[in-house]
Amino acid sequence: MSKFEFIETTIIDGVGFIELNRPEVLNAINRGMVSELVSTMKEFDRDDHVKVIVLTGKGRAFAAGADIDEMAQDSPIDLELLDQFAEWDQMLQVKKPVIGAVNGFALGGGFELALSCDMLFATETSQFGFPEVNLGVMPGAGGTQHLTKIMGKKKALEWLWTGEKMSADEAIHYGIVNRLIAPELLIEETMKFAKKVAKQPPLAVRLIKESVDKAVDYPLDEGMKFERKNFYLLFSSEDQTEGMNAFIEKRKPQFKGK
Repeated sequence: MSKFEFIETTIIDGVGFIELNRPEVLNAINRGMVSELVSTMKEFDRDDHVKVIVLTGKGRAFAAGADIDEMAQDSPIDLELLDQFAEWDQMLQVKKPVIGAVNGFALGGGFELALSCDMLFATETSQFGFPEVNLGVMPGAGGTQHLTKIMGKKKALEWLWTGEKMSADEAIHYGIVNRLIAPELLIEETMKFAKKVAKQPPLAVRLIKESVDKAVDYPLDEGMKFERKNFYLLFSSEDQTEGMNAFIEKRKPQFKGK
């Protein structure tokens, strides 16, 4: 029995599995869902039994946007005082790998949630987009920033200004999605990949993620220095000793995340 109202969670073979659970409204993201999602991701991030986090949506959609009913009457001051995105931003502080499995629509806030994942697997019929402009607003949880960093200014503006839906093939083309999978195999294949990453040395996986995240924003010289410090840091780990000894001794390493 889930302890949450808007999501369901479980841990399977080192993978923390989170499912958005408002299928009757295509998993529209309300503030309660964000709170549950953030608290769970932070909990999984601290749990030694969890090596990788997988995020998906129950039913026909990943998430078809934010809950418009919840915010339609808000004023700028309401939103400033509420500061709802401060909680959302905490998802980007998660140190462990986060893999999104996009079934169906990922629109508006749902697309922003997908873009906050480290990797994305999707079905061949998945669709993505930022329709906010059609409501007289714009993305507010990082959509303009993430999309521009992935596909560049000119293409990002095209999607953000028109609000048109992007096909799964287009999402692959622009580097938004890692792999397209048949709908009936999406969770199985995503979990298979997640379990593979979960078997890797946790400290190396963690510092690789941190270094790649810096590469997005840092100039090359700064990024190289950051990478080098993380490279050196791993030589103080038991996993580095074990990994190299196992290689020399031609045996399978036993990583402990220490």
